Amino acid sequence: MVTSIIDHMARCTAPVRGHRTSAAAADCPACGSRYSRPSYSNYGSYSPPSPSYYSSSGRSGAALSSGGGSGRSVKPRWSRAGSSVLYTPTQVLALTPVRNSVERLAKRPGLRDVFLCHAWDDRQGAAKELHDLLESLGVSVWFSEKDVGLGVPLLRAIDKGLANSRVGIVLVTPALLRRLPAEGIADKELSALLAGERLVPIVHDTTYEALREVSPLLGSRSGLSTAEEPMADVAAKLAELVAL
Repeated sequence: MVTSIIDHMARCTAPVRGHRTSAAAADCPACGSRYSRPSYSNYGSYSPPSPSYYSSSGRSGAALSSGGGSGRSVKPRWSRAGSSVLYTPTQVLALTPVRNSVERLAKRPGLRDVFLCHAWDDRQGAAKELHDLLESLGVSVWFSEKDVGLGVPLLRAIDKGLANSRVGIVLVTPALLRRLPAEGIADKELSALLAGERLVPIVHDTTYEALREVSPLLGSRSGLSTAEEPMADVAAKLAELVAL
């Protein structure tokens, strides 16, 4: 035992180089084994979560979304149990005031769920597609193509439709952008809808940047865009928004 101690002291570099750091101690022929760095081989290697953890469907992990905001997908308070419809935080923020208006008007009988504002040129195209999708989901829609009869003054019919609908949605298309500067019927509809928290812009085949150039006030309202999700998904979100 004494011999081993003497041998250790003879080989130890502490009297000359010191052991003030673990690196210096590890370099000592006598003490190095006591200060050697631990081996991590038994801990295995770390692997980041697989891409399947992040799913735009939101069924597992932290879902990603192409919508703005934080890139997460969430469910708003008005989503029903079992609903598979997901929203970005930005969409929830934009739609919550509209939902509040829906709930305030819930006790008024005879109201349509939605007033659909659109450009005349879209009446047989995108506007009809959105109308048909909404009605297939049980949403009652005021739509000029079916709700303005022959011989009925258009402006009077629009005023009645606006007064008897909980929510207004405006389908923003290149055709609407062309007509807004002319201050036509669509502009009058928008003025009424913008007066309250009852308007949801739906941008289709154009951008919010283009909308802001034509109508900064309307462009300041966040809504939904078919560039981020199909028209069917937009309709599903609108259907949830107005469901009572």
